[in-house]
Amino acid sequence: MIPWLDDRKTPFPPLELALNEPNGLLCAGGDLSPQRLLNAYQHGIFPWYSRGEPILWWSPDPRMVLFPGEFRIARSLRRCLRSGRCEVKLDSDFPAVIRACAETPRAGQNDTWITRDMQRAYWQLFESGIAHSVETWFDGQLVGGLYGLAIGRMFYGESMFSRVTDASKIAAAHLARFLEEEGFGMIDCQMNTPHLASLGAREIPRAVFIARLRALVSVAWQPGKWPTDGASQPWT
Repeated sequence: MIPWLDDRKTPFPPLELALNEPNGLLCAGGDLSPQRLLNAYQHGIFPWYSRGEPILWWSPDPRMVLFPGEFRIARSLRRCLRSGRCEVKLDSDFPAVIRACAETPRAGQNDTWITRDMQRAYWQLFESGIAHSVETWFDGQLVGGLYGLAIGRMFYGESMFSRVTDASKIAAAHLARFLEEEGFGMIDCQMNTPHLASLGAREIPRAVFIARLRALVSVAWQPGKWPTDGASQPWT
């Protein structure tokens, strides 16, 4: 039996109480207020649930992470980046990115976990300068991208989508370079997938993840919108 969060004042239980199966399920209930979400992410916890379910909170062990300097660029992706055919923007159309992530079919999933309530919650975080989007544009059309949260010098990746080949990878490559230049130390990828592994993400023990997270989120920071052209420099 997992703990239930009755209201906004109920604290999260210790991470050590998270289940082994399913890996990382910690508790249920609560709400998606900005305060609750910020508290969750700062402690290595994230929400993930399906429509019709209560809010479920997770902290898996091990944890999938990507260190910005370890982003892996395949030869074909590097050619695509060098071509400059796509334009990459930051924070220029966050609502379109999160909607596209919600609408993109996922293998083995019949429904999206990015519910309307989730979209509203992350829109509030975007308005507060905490959530951000990285967008890939081609001929004036949004063809791929991703969104996540930045707290201190820690970035939490949430979801990505592609409408054309490599569009999400282009956004991810620009994000990794931007974060490295800005002194971010780690990208939380949450769960292990072959796609993330192909980009250089790897698993680390939860205890190591939490120790590094605490150091990164404690760095003084000022929430705010990222410069739209912050990822526009050419690739060599």
